[in-house]
Amino acid sequence: MSNTRKNKKMKIETEDDRLKYEIASELGLMDKIEKVGWAGLTAKESGRIGGIMTARKKKKQNKD
Repeated sequence: MSNTRKNKKMKIETEDDRLKYEIASELGLMDKIEKVGWAGLTAKESGRIGGIMTARKKKKQNKD
């Protein structure tokens, strides 16, 4: 566990958090996230994760 993570309060993981981690893993970004954290991602990488999250949520909503 990184030093910055130790100092933060433990947050309850939401469905969005799980989806974000799943997509980051699919894109091969987990090593980078573990080393430098979410803030270390480029705008392009963050945008790609957000875009895929939005598309999946929309698809799930239309399915229901």
